[in-house]
Amino acid sequence: MIFVIAGIYNIGWGLYAALDPQWLFRFAAMPLANHPQIFACLGMVVGLYGILYLEIARVPEHGWLVAFVGLTGKILGPIGLFVLLWQRVWPLATLLLCITNDFIWWMPFLLYLRDAWPHFRNSLRFA
Repeated sequence: MIFVIAGIYNIGWGLYAALDPQWLFRFAAMPLANHPQIFACLGMVVGLYGILYLEIARVPEHGWLVAFVGLTGKILGPIGLFVLLWQRVWPLATLLLCITNDFIWWMPFLLYLRDAWPHFRNSLRFA
């Protein structure tokens, strides 16, 4: 069920980011982006991950690698944001991105990866 929720969330977030790529900048009281198409493209990528998460929900025994890549992004994204915060390029309000897109998903993804690991490991064996 968690991947159904993650899939719907990501598709919704991606659509919103693609349709209103300046929302984060307005929310965080930042200057509007000169190239909002970049944030819209991020929305497209996040939305596509949503489709992949729905596929994990449909066939959970084959979703380990996709979930691993998804979790990796959910770890690397906050690292990049923390660099921007440390350099004072972006304000603290932008942490909303990591709270909703990354941090809340770490534990469910980790639990799935732990539970699905034996099946994935066995699928790596060649005939």
